[in-house]
Amino acid sequence: MHLFTLLPLPYSLGVLTLAYIQNFCFTSSTTSPVKVCILQNSFQPGFVAEGDYIIGGIFPLHYNQEMPDLNCTYKPPPVKCNGFDPRAFRWAQTMRLAVEEINENPELLPNHTLGYKIFDSCAYPLTGQRAAIAVLNGINEDGAPMCSGASPLLAIIGESGSAQSIVVSRILQPFQIPMVIISYFSSCACFTDRIQYPTFFRVIPNDDYQVKAIAQLLVRFNWTWVGVVRGDHEYGRFAVQGLLRELQGTKVCVAYQEMIPLLYNQQRALEIMQVMRNSLARVVVVFSAEGEMTPFLRDYMTQNITGIQWVASEAWVTASVFTRKEYYPYLGGTIGFGIRTGYISRLSKYLERVNPQRYPNNPLVQELWEALYGCRPSLSSASQLPLCSGQESVLEQHSAYLNTSSPRVAYNTYKAVYAIAHSLHNLLMCQPGNGPFENKSCAQSDNVLPWQLQYYLQEVKFIIAGDEVNFDLKGDSVPYYDIINWQRGTSGNIEFVSVGLFDGTKPAGEELVIQEDMIMWAGHQSEVPVSVCSASCLPGFRKAVRHGEPVCCFDCVPCDSGKISNQINCTFCPEDFWSNKDRTICIPKKVEFLAYDSLGIALTVISVVGACLTIAVFAVFFYHRKTAIVRVNNSELSFFTLFALTLCFLCSLVFIGEPTFWSCMLRHTAFSITFSLCISCILGKTLVVLAAFSATRPGKNIMKWLGPKQQRAIIFSCTMVQVVICAAWLIHARPYPTRNTKYERSKIILECSVGSSLAFWCVLGYIGLQACLCFVLAFLARKLPGNFNEAKFITFSMLIFCAVWLAFIPAYISSPGNYTDAVESFAILASSFGLLFCLFAPKCYIILLKPEKNTKQHLMGKEKK
Repeated sequence: MHLFTLLPLPYSLGVLTLAYIQNFCFTSSTTSPVKVCILQNSFQPGFVAEGDYIIGGIFPLHYNQEMPDLNCTYKPPPVKCNGFDPRAFRWAQTMRLAVEEINENPELLPNHTLGYKIFDSCAYPLTGQRAAIAVLNGINEDGAPMCSGASPLLAIIGESGSAQSIVVSRILQPFQIPMVIISYFSSCACFTDRIQYPTFFRVIPNDDYQVKAIAQLLVRFNWTWVGVVRGDHEYGRFAVQGLLRELQGTKVCVAYQEMIPLLYNQQRALEIMQVMRNSLARVVVVFSAEGEMTPFLRDYMTQNITGIQWVASEAWVTASVFTRKEYYPYLGGTIGFGIRTGYISRLSKYLERVNPQRYPNNPLVQELWEALYGCRPSLSSASQLPLCSGQESVLEQHSAYLNTSSPRVAYNTYKAVYAIAHSLHNLLMCQPGNGPFENKSCAQSDNVLPWQLQYYLQEVKFIIAGDEVNFDLKGDSVPYYDIINWQRGTSGNIEFVSVGLFDGTKPAGEELVIQEDMIMWAGHQSEVPVSVCSASCLPGFRKAVRHGEPVCCFDCVPCDSGKISNQINCTFCPEDFWSNKDRTICIPKKVEFLAYDSLGIALTVISVVGACLTIAVFAVFFYHRKTAIVRVNNSELSFFTLFALTLCFLCSLVFIGEPTFWSCMLRHTAFSITFSLCISCILGKTLVVLAAFSATRPGKNIMKWLGPKQQRAIIFSCTMVQVVICAAWLIHARPYPTRNTKYERSKIILECSVGSSLAFWCVLGYIGLQACLCFVLAFLARKLPGNFNEAKFITFSMLIFCAVWLAFIPAYISSPGNYTDAVESFAILASSFGLLFCLFAPKCYIILLKPEKNTKQHLMGKEKK
């Protein structure tokens, strides 16, 4: 009676898997040896060596696969493997060398020997499944009536790819046989799941580190628009998922994701190439195996697509099959992450010993010779190639097989065998009573169970060729990659040049070390290729993401005034800075105030001219102080008025120049006090005029109340009111210099803040009150008798004064920037000139040009006719 068992396998292999395991019987126990019998369709190993303990090896010695007929019922047809891979054959020989070295080492496994059984997986999950069952079962047990006996198999080294490794690992899982994955393609992050893969170990780094390294590489060279191509297996699927996860939060976007079918399909491959040709992405990241990439790249070259910068995963970055010179125009400049190189001292000589004479009955050695020399070594070979001469020997030119200068996968194979040997050695050295198992027991040396070896494999730590080998709790090893660049060699072939490294044990941001000057890029260029969806925005522009497209595809929009771009966003300049015309840098804002430029100089000249005219009038009045017109118009008040007007003209100069603490306080106080003094003098003159003409009426003697002392008292008291207001202003909220950046953000306007708006308008209001009172009184006295009634001129001067300052208010409020001070200065000068000309121009005219009218009789209108 046969036991029917279905194992959990990935992909759509259900029909094929069922066909293969229909007639298998299994017996397993955690406390007894394991036996698996194949009742039909035996699977022959490539190499076998007897020993006390057996290690299985599964390698992809072929890389092409012909699909079997799915209509099979019980016995599946043989699966034909094509395309011999000398590189994988080298890995198998490395495993044999390691076993022989261990058996020759008296300090490692003394009195015990290792054996091996090596099978071919054809780089295909279904064939890998057959190899795994074969390595468990034995060499050939066709027709065996029942399962009996015990297998000494303790561990398996393999498989080549993640998909194959999943199949093999799940087949081994019920028997708790540890599996050490060493090959280039079983780096899938999925294997860290200890629930699904509890017996899985590997000396190749976890793919999580590889995708992290590739993401850092893309960011390092600013490749923001990349294509991704993967194989149809867990390795490719998990790697792409990890890469997308690592790229989140970076500037890199994926333009497309394409998948190479597990069973190669040329039509689908051509569709992928068309996508690559049409895309703006010039950088393509590939997570695939050498076997899948071989036919794909062959078709790729026939399409004559160039200019692609390939980023290769460790699965194919060191594949020697692509080193021939015809590949260089299409693959030259490829960069990727390779498994860490090592050193195996005896490997080269060991490989040279493999020849048809030494192994005349081994079909794999015959295939090696056919692949290297294009001839068949014996007549028994089914090949149609010509017969070899027998003088052929393995030469260095056969790099796919003999290249041992920097072994990578072979070195991993070497470390894996030694990891098993050291673990077994530690198991055998266990002292009874101090063991790790139940009741502190040790394993029995003549009946070592695989799960017992697994315990020691988890704890193993040793040094080989200067490298420390150990496994973490998830069965992973130290994450370390060499950065490989494909460059043209002296013979025209492609050479793998190490241009840096990725050390996953370093702190974040320090893992990637690249010698950029050593890199040769695609197209034999020394400059880093550009791969972007949208070119970087020029300085002064920002990115505007296109609707419905990835963030890497954008339009460039100019920044607003006052902002500069970091080529991504526009940012405001600091408060005292503004953007230049191109929006590229922040420059200090232009500082404006009423300086001594054209406007400032004009106001200064007008102010000085006004002061000089006032002084000139003062001199004329002083020189003619004895004349009637000066005496009649109260010479003392006239002199006071001229003095005040001179100060009014000069106080406008305080508004010109950079505002300071003292100039701000002096501006409005000096202006208000001098104008208050001037208006007070005019008010006094107006009162004197009214009093003088009222005194001519009978019974009126008002002049005694408006003598010189009273006039001075009126001027002093009216001016002191303004002085008190200004003093309170300065004490409570004095004016101060300020930097106005709100009115015009591109400039800094230096101005004087009034401190207290109430005080400012009180000062102006008081001057206005004085002017209105003076205007009213002068208006009442305008028709008094006399040829020179000064009240008329006072009325007109006050009318001009009030008109100027009424116009000043809206102009002052609405004036921009430094023009505010210019408006106030202009109002001061305009009103001062109005007072000067209206009050003193007629008098100067009579004094200087009509001296005959400068008589008391004429002025009083009493001259004889």
